[in-house]
Amino acid sequence: MNRIRAAILVCFDFLCVLCASVVIAAPVPHRDTERTEKRWVEKTLRSMTLDEKIGQMLMPGYEVGSFRNLDSDEFTKVRRNIVDFHVGGLHVYGGDPTPVALAINEMQRLAKVPLLISDNFEGGVGYVLFGATRLPLAMAIGATGDERLAYEAAKVTAQEGRAIGVNVNFYPVADVQNNPENPIINIRAFGEDPAAVSRFVRAYIRGAQENGQIATAKHFPGHGDVASDSHLEMPVLNVTAERLESVELPPFKAAVEQGVGAVMSAHIWLPQLEPEKGLPSTLSKNVMTGILRDGLGYDGVVFTDAMTMRGVSANFKNDDATVRAVEAGADIILIPPSVEDSFRAIKSALDSGRLTQSRIDASVRRILRAKARFKLADRENRFADVDRLMTVLGTREHRDFAQRIADNAITLVRDERQVLPLRASPDLRVVQINLLDTRTGWREAVPGRLAAAELPKRFPRAVTVQVDDQSTPTELDLVRKLAQTGDATVVNAYIRVAAYKGSIALTPAEITLLRDLAAMKKPFVLTVFGSPYVLTHVPEMPSYIVTYDTSPLAEMAMVRAITGEIEFKGKLPVSLPGLYPIGHGMSVK
Repeated sequence: MNRIRAAILVCFDFLCVLCASVVIAAPVPHRDTERTEKRWVEKTLRSMTLDEKIGQMLMPGYEVGSFRNLDSDEFTKVRRNIVDFHVGGLHVYGGDPTPVALAINEMQRLAKVPLLISDNFEGGVGYVLFGATRLPLAMAIGATGDERLAYEAAKVTAQEGRAIGVNVNFYPVADVQNNPENPIINIRAFGEDPAAVSRFVRAYIRGAQENGQIATAKHFPGHGDVASDSHLEMPVLNVTAERLESVELPPFKAAVEQGVGAVMSAHIWLPQLEPEKGLPSTLSKNVMTGILRDGLGYDGVVFTDAMTMRGVSANFKNDDATVRAVEAGADIILIPPSVEDSFRAIKSALDSGRLTQSRIDASVRRILRAKARFKLADRENRFADVDRLMTVLGTREHRDFAQRIADNAITLVRDERQVLPLRASPDLRVVQINLLDTRTGWREAVPGRLAAAELPKRFPRAVTVQVDDQSTPTELDLVRKLAQTGDATVVNAYIRVAAYKGSIALTPAEITLLRDLAAMKKPFVLTVFGSPYVLTHVPEMPSYIVTYDTSPLAEMAMVRAITGEIEFKGKLPVSLPGLYPIGHGMSVK
């Protein structure tokens, strides 16, 4: 790690004299295969026009959604990006798997050079595409303590993603989650301990890339210790080089050593390492070249985070941000506000001498090398076999595996009144309250439906109500009265961690309700779905269970755990400041 400190300090002084070390980008391929891939890269590079090279460095988004005809306005724009601007890849958004696979196949047919097709499969392919396998998020995997589950989760995701045609997964999150107020990383990270995060990152990368999908370590140089969302504004990480080296960088170093195919930048400013005020890491040569390229010796593909995010777009125009990102060390400009503007900005920078042909060639060579390494030049790897979707996506084996992670992750933090387990009973009247931090904005439908269906199977007299940020004082009072009629109260608090949300808090009225319910002299069970830090805001809660996710998988684990059908096996992968350390977790006797 001394090399990293040296690289940071040297680049800070604008000397940048360290030589890049050689990094093995993958398990060493057969020598003949390596030669064949290199020949394809160099031949393809020589055959490309300048415009085609520039296009390789651009990756717009395409929200497929439902089925679209080839002459639809949406696909006409995609065709223009591929044919006229020669983009090197596309980022696809959610919808149904079959229309997505069909669209990807058509995109690949239009492209002269195979396309990188990316998605954010942070919770498995089912996190984005309906009907595929929804897996628990990273912190749930971290709570199991079992890196093998990270490997298998990546394997399942790679198998299902490649079946659709997605060859790049923007995962794993290599950020160290050590700020309880972080509204955007939080449960998306494996945990708080850099060494543990590094192990899970390594395992996930192996599982993805050994099964044909490019893994992406994000968000460099570390987005875990901030308290704002870079989708909304630019966070500031005000740490020294030594602190960065000891906390944020180890998982990225592990990713590089593991041969990760791609790294994604963070739209965050490091004032102690980047002297230009307000310059995010994405646009900082000190960070992206000085630390990542020179310090860690990384020579793979670097993606920017989405350039539409306000962490960049609020203070930098698209054309300037595009060129600055390339100067900083980025290879691919992800989701630029305007493909045409970014294309012309790079071309103008070449004409003016601000960028050189050799700099463009270096990025394009890295991009082509990634495409060759993952066999995209081969037709069977470039296109999706739509006929296989129904046998690969969302299989029972994959669904059972996903539930096993959730079951092993659920963590009992506190049970002061020793009310657990609540044994199934035809007579016990349980009042179940689903407490949502927000009524709207749930990407996977409003949560709580599975809990509302499953708990009455154990307690036929159970009733379920929902409370959220739009509940009126009168409605909240009715909930209090309803709870008083029950024999036990089960509260499920859903604290969503999502882009553009900006906070991980319940409303004051919801906090008051929670305290009133806990004060009643009857069995009280609180399970938090999502951010694990709620207890730090209401430390008087007598019971506290964490699932680290808001999915139906987590709801099923909750129902089964509180009724004693499964054991509480999870351990906190983060600390709850002033309350519990990393590794805490109880069992029920």
